[in-house]
Amino acid sequence: MKGTGWLLLDTETTGFASPVFVVEIGAQRMCGWEPQGEPFRKLLNQNQDIPAEASRVHGYTREILERDGEPAAAVYAALREYVGELPLVSYHTEYDLNQVLKPEWLRLGIAPIGSAGFCALRLAQRLLDPVPAGNCKLQTLRQYYRLPERGAHTALGDVFTVADLFAKVLRPIAEQRGLATWEQLTAYAAEEWYPSRIAFGKHKGKSIAEACNDAELRGWLDGLARSANARNARMGRWYLRHIEETAEPSLFVAWECARDPAAGAVAGKDLVLYVNPELPRLRALVDAARARLAELEAGFTVEKAKVVAMKARLFARLR
Repeated sequence: MKGTGWLLLDTETTGFASPVFVVEIGAQRMCGWEPQGEPFRKLLNQNQDIPAEASRVHGYTREILERDGEPAAAVYAALREYVGELPLVSYHTEYDLNQVLKPEWLRLGIAPIGSAGFCALRLAQRLLDPVPAGNCKLQTLRQYYRLPERGAHTALGDVFTVADLFAKVLRPIAEQRGLATWEQLTAYAAEEWYPSRIAFGKHKGKSIAEACNDAELRGWLDGLARSANARNARMGRWYLRHIEETAEPSLFVAWECARDPAAGAVAGKDLVLYVNPELPRLRALVDAARARLAELEAGFTVEKAKVVAMKARLFARLR
């Protein structure tokens, strides 16, 4: 990734109902894993009413945009100059690019800006699998990894949060997996892949590794592979293929299960363990919280003793 130029992008819109209009756009040039130069942020006045549900999320109203926004054509001209030919990366590329910006550019008669990059959400889902925070919503990960508060649900605020997530969380994992170049990272994010834990159905939450010993789960996956739903069938076939290619179920070991690095050699076979790089920090935080709790309890005991003494004096005087 060193020296590679690309661009982080985010939008705030009028909602999900078509046609979708952009009300704010934020962007940041990147060089490798680091932000480079000043960011880009513009409000757009497209003379559209903002549905209440969308306004509750990002805070923009038609009155605010009429006062502070700029014409869409002028904003996109400025964005084109800022982007150049850099590849665009969004935390939800399918939405920001394919459902929002490309249709808007087509509606306005504007030629596409930049070039295709990768989806940062998909990269995060794969690198963090199984996701320790429970899901990969951007603000969930921000809170879980204690990243700075940048202004949730503002375009530029979310861009900065994604940059923080890359720098503090995703970069160390990517480099550990040998993803050193833009091409490797892009290919990794684009590969067919599904979470190691079932996300739906009667076996929701189970690890795919369990199918090696769980006949019921294996049968469920067989049924999924024969599903009339094309996506479910692809998923089922992918899971079965990877189970068959994996000689040991331990290859699916989730990072939270990797407790002892010394367990790497089991019966002379290779065991692939992925140790959560966050565990030492999280354990230190827990220890610090316990120490702080002990201090607070000690202080509470002292203050409680003072209250009891004061009550005794009050009762003595009242009597």
